[in-house]
Amino acid sequence: MIRHTVLFRLSHPAGSDAESAFLRDARTLAAIPGVENFEQLRVLTGDDFDYSFSMEFSDQAAYTGYNEHPDHVAFVQGRWVPEVAAFLEIDYAPL
Repeated sequence: MIRHTVLFRLSHPAGSDAESAFLRDARTLAAIPGVENFEQLRVLTGDDFDYSFSMEFSDQAAYTGYNEHPDHVAFVQGRWVPEVAAFLEIDYAPL
């Protein structure tokens, strides 16, 4: 199992329509084959990031399939790159 997480801060003002639209549209990532337990989370501690996405994959093949999926690639290029001001990506595997 792989747990993929990304903490991030948007370039949009808090509470804006643009912020809401980004978070709404990001939910489409949950429909990509191989994605399990997709969550959108608000970061409560620290000053660098406001949100986190977390999802799980059964194995490396499922994770690779997600990364290469056209919907993921389109979201990263069309939304993530222009709208995310800062991020930290961390992937986990059980010990």
